[in-house]
Amino acid sequence: MGHSSKLKAGDSFPTINATLLDGTNVTLGEPKSGMTWQAVFVYRGKHCPLCTKYLNEIESYKQAFNDAGVDILAVSADAKHQAEEQLEKLDISFPIAYGLTEEQMKALGVYISLPRSEQETDHNFAEPGLFVVNEKGELHVVDISNNPFVRPELGALTRGLAWIRDPNNHYPIRGTLDY
Repeated sequence: MGHSSKLKAGDSFPTINATLLDGTNVTLGEPKSGMTWQAVFVYRGKHCPLCTKYLNEIESYKQAFNDAGVDILAVSADAKHQAEEQLEKLDISFPIAYGLTEEQMKALGVYISLPRSEQETDHNFAEPGLFVVNEKGELHVVDISNNPFVRPELGALTRGLAWIRDPNNHYPIRGTLDY
């Protein structure tokens, strides 16, 4: 059995670059648009209808993320043409990046799946993961799943992020005990 490394809560988020559809390079976990935190949603790819649905759902919570000061980025291991084809089914205003390598997926500690057939997709792909990176570049919230049916409920997530970010709550990074 290979050993998969899982990022620990509170760790410095690794430097991982991907490419946006307009061709610019982006570093995961580096917030844009005046935000100080970033939520990085790793998704499976174009072949996954549940991902398309979830990405569209994220859009409907974009204001709630913004109100909490959290920027949004989605990324997959798809190739550019696959990301572009999926975009036709998406109605989103946040950026999508593509081209995650297997090495990068392992650095993130997401589960990786083999395609069931060439009809599904033509490369190994990441199962869903959410990484919320704070203003210090630390992993503040993490959620990884081994299948497309288990993902954070976005209403609870955005309410929770707003609570964490309220300085009156003095809420620390949870789950940091080493063992």
